Amino acid sequence: MLLHSIDVIGTFVFALSGTSAGIRRGFDFFGVFVVAMATACGGGIMRDLCLGATPPVGLTDVEYLLAIIGAVLLGIFCQELIMRMEKPTLWLDALGLGFFAAFGSDKAYQITGNIQIAIILGCASAVGGGCVRDILTGRTPIIFSKEIYASAAIVGSTIVLLGSARLISPTIAIWAAIAVCTFIRIISMHYQINLPPITLKTPNRPK
Repeated sequence: MLLHSIDVIGTFVFALSGTSAGIRRGFDFFGVFVVAMATACGGGIMRDLCLGATPPVGLTDVEYLLAIIGAVLLGIFCQELIMRMEKPTLWLDALGLGFFAAFGSDKAYQITGNIQIAIILGCASAVGGGCVRDILTGRTPIIFSKEIYASAAIVGSTIVLLGSARLISPTIAIWAAIAVCTFIRIISMHYQINLPPITLKTPNRPK
């Protein structure tokens, strides 16, 4: 029940992030809804397809749909407030990253019992929706740029496995994973801590 609640909360948070991105791009209602749903469910759908858990829960559970609709309506009717919340929106995105990394990693481990798969799919759950959102809104996905995003999700996914393997309390592991992943993301944004980019080195031409 706790994990399901966390997943629904994460869905709402990511949907609000997608709603904000769609509104900023001037999309119509349908466009905003598509971006919100892709952001909220994209990573979870990728995870469930890889696990063979079909149809993906993000497409069948009405609670997820209601969470997305609620985020879209909130974004539309409180548009002025949402547009002034650039930093809070980034914080919500960081929080959603933590929620999805925790839930995705735990679900993958419970189904497969494989630590490597759990970490990979936990990360995919967390960053997949944001990647789809950026593509739909014409941006370079931030997981491919220098920002610390996927790295934070990997850390969160790893921590939650301590609980999944019963090395520590599962409840403590989940909340610790969410807190640490969110903290890493927020601190990296606030202090502009980035991974070094790979620069193209041109060969020296003879004079």
